[in-house]
Amino acid sequence: MLITGLAVGAVLGFVMQRGRFCVTGFLRDLFTQRTWRGVTALLVVIAVHAVGLTALSSIGVIDPVISDFAPFAVIVGGLVFGLGIVLAGGCASGTWYRSGEGLVGSWIALAMYALSSAAMNYGPLSGMNDFLSDVTVSATTIPESVGLSPWVFVLVIVVITALMVRRYVARDRALPTVATLPPKKTGLAHLLTEKPWHFYVTAAVIGVIGVVAWPLSAATGRNSGLGITTPSGDLASWITTANPDNWNWGVLLVLGILVGSFIAAKASGEFRVRVPDGRQAVRSVAGGTMMGVGAVWAGGCTVGNGMVQTSLFSYQGWVGIVAIALGVGLAAKIWLKPDQPYNPQDAQDAQDAPTAQDVSAAVPPAPAAPSVASGISASGVLTAPALDASALGVVAASDAGGLTDLGDGRWKMDTLGAVCPFPLIEAKDAIKRIGVGEELVIEFDCTQATDALPRWAATDGHEVTQFETAGDAGWVIAVKKGE
Repeated sequence: MLITGLAVGAVLGFVMQRGRFCVTGFLRDLFTQRTWRGVTALLVVIAVHAVGLTALSSIGVIDPVISDFAPFAVIVGGLVFGLGIVLAGGCASGTWYRSGEGLVGSWIALAMYALSSAAMNYGPLSGMNDFLSDVTVSATTIPESVGLSPWVFVLVIVVITALMVRRYVARDRALPTVATLPPKKTGLAHLLTEKPWHFYVTAAVIGVIGVVAWPLSAATGRNSGLGITTPSGDLASWITTANPDNWNWGVLLVLGILVGSFIAAKASGEFRVRVPDGRQAVRSVAGGTMMGVGAVWAGGCTVGNGMVQTSLFSYQGWVGIVAIALGVGLAAKIWLKPDQPYNPQDAQDAQDAPTAQDVSAAVPPAPAAPSVASGISASGVLTAPALDASALGVVAASDAGGLTDLGDGRWKMDTLGAVCPFPLIEAKDAIKRIGVGEELVIEFDCTQATDALPRWAATDGHEVTQFETAGDAGWVIAVKKGE
C-alpha cells in the first residue's frame, strides 16, 4: 500500500506544476498586489477538503487526531516559515514541484528544508521544538469549543468560497483578454501539457486529491493526509540513517511530487536546469532552513496547516495560516524590491544631462603632447586620450535603469534566472522608465511569470505585442506601455 503514496504524490506534483499552484504567491499577492484572488484558490482547496474529510469522519472511514493548541509554537513557527518561503522562492510543496522543473535554487532550499526539519524532529534542534510546543491550551477545534456540528462550519466555508470565486471570476472576465502562448499541440496533449490551467479548477482537483490521500495513508498506519514537512524530514533521516521507521507513505508522497512535476515540466517544455546567482543561492539556504524550523514549530506548512488542519477547523490550522501570511507580508516589505528602483528625479536628471554630442562640441581637442595616458596611432603619431563621456556626467542614450535600447522605441529587460515574483516586480518598475507607446521586451525563465506577466499587462492597460517561447523553459514577452 505504500506505493499509493508515490501515485498520489505524482498526480499532485503534475497538477501543481501545470496549475502554477503556489500558496506563497497567493499570500504574497495580498500585500504586493492587494488582491485576494489567489487566496480564494486556497479557500477552494480548504472547502473541498472540508466537505470530503468531514464526510469521511462522519461515516467512520478516517479518525483524525488533533493535538491541543500550542499558541506560541504555532505563531512563532508560522512567522518564521512565512519569512523563509519568500526567501526560498516557494513554500514546501512549491519547492518540491519547482525542483522537478530544474531550479537549482529550489534544490538547495529543499535540501536545507529537509535537513532542518529532521534536526528539529529527531536531532540536535529538537529541544528548540519542545521549548515552544510544551506551552499548550486545552483546545483542539473550533466546532468542539462552541459545541456545534462541523457541518455548520463546512457550510459557512463553502458559501464564503463560492461567493469569492464568483466575484473573482467576474473580475477576470471583465479584463481585456489575457495573452497566452500560441498552441503547438492539439487535443488532450494541448489540454494537459500546454493550455494554462485555471486557478480554481486546479485548486478543486488538489482538494479532491487531499481527500483521497487520507484513507490511503491511514491504510498504511499513518493517520494523516497530505503533509510535506515531516515526510521531508523523514526522507533526510532515512537517507542518513537507513532507519526503516522513516520510510513511509509520506516519504513516497513527496518523492511522487518530484516525479509528477518533472513529467509535467518535460511534457510542457518547461524543464531546464537553471542555476541561481550567488544572492539567490544564499537566500535559498537561509529560506530553506527557516522553512524547516518554522514548519516544525508551527506543526505544519502551507499544506499541513494551510490546507489540512484548516479543513478540520483546528485552531492550529487557522492561526498557523494567518501567522504564515503575516510572515510573508513582512518578508515582502523587506526583500521584494526591484534591483534599480525607479526614481522620477533620476529620469529628469537624465533628460537634463548633456549628450555625448554636446560634450564633444564643448570640449576643445587635447594638445598632441606626450603623456602617460596618451596613445600612439598606427602611424606612430601621439594622440590624446579618449574622453570618457560617463566621467563627464553624460547619460548614454541606451542607459535607462538597466534597460537595453533596441531602437525604434523598444527596450529590453533581461530577468533570466530571476525567481518568482522578481520578473513581475522588475517589469512593473521598468515600464515607468519608458514612454507611452514604447515597448518593454522581457526575457524570462520563471514558469510562474508566464501567467503573472500577461495578467499584469491586461490589468494595467498595457498591450502584449509578442509572447513566445525561447527554447526549453524560456520565454519572451513584449509589452507596449498604455496611457
